[in-house]
Amino acid sequence: MKETHRPLLVERDGGVATIVINDPPWNRMTLEFMDELEDLIDSLAVDKSVRSIVFTGAGDAHLSVGMNLKQFAEASARPGGFEAVLDQRLKVLAAIENLPKPAIVVMNGYCLGGGLELPLACHFRLAAAEGAQIGLPELDLGTVPAWGGTARLTRCVGRDHALDMILRAKKISGPEALRIGLVNEVWPNDELKARAHALAQELAAMPALAVAGVLDCVVRAGQLSLQDALDAERRAVLRTMGSKDNQEGMMAFIEKRKPRFNGE
Repeated sequence: MKETHRPLLVERDGGVATIVINDPPWNRMTLEFMDELEDLIDSLAVDKSVRSIVFTGAGDAHLSVGMNLKQFAEASARPGGFEAVLDQRLKVLAAIENLPKPAIVVMNGYCLGGGLELPLACHFRLAAAEGAQIGLPELDLGTVPAWGGTARLTRCVGRDHALDMILRAKKISGPEALRIGLVNEVWPNDELKARAHALAQELAAMPALAVAGVLDCVVRAGQLSLQDALDAERRAVLRTMGSKDNQEGMMAFIEKRKPRFNGE
């Protein structure tokens, strides 16, 4: 019996879960992919054994070209029509952005449309030094970015760079993305995935409760008044006080050694 193709793969290494968009070489984000990702993100959010998450594309060619355009008719035939499909994708990307653990994405080759909108929902973006083509080219299709791209790109790089990229349907390189603040780091292609995994391991070793507090405060900071953001930070601090990781961090400082976190 022929094995059914799996739209995404999950690989585990200690506290790191790697989610692979499994439609090489283009790694389109199919309807089936998003259905599985919705369930997966919900489960990873509450899985205490997972401390950080990496997104990558299958193979070495591309992260993703976004939605499979050949599925428009199928998407429209789903309950609620195409609007329900858009709502689902917005919901899934918001869930990634609001994860209580860091999400890192590997950006190589084509990172277009949804292939940029998913990274914009992640907390760390690492791009290839060569060959990356990063953009929201929806205007070439006569439409508008639909998965939060206009809002998140503007918040990430500012109005001028966002307008320049979106209105001109520009595809920029990894180094250019680093220059405008769209990505955190740029690495040679053959080192990129290893660097993302190393960063994920580094973050996984941090105190989980404190990490969740920082993510909650920083992600929501732009949506809150200064006082509300300060109040959220205070609540995050108080949640950590007296925790096992807080006690471990204090003892490690006093004893002048590296702390061993995630006793929570």
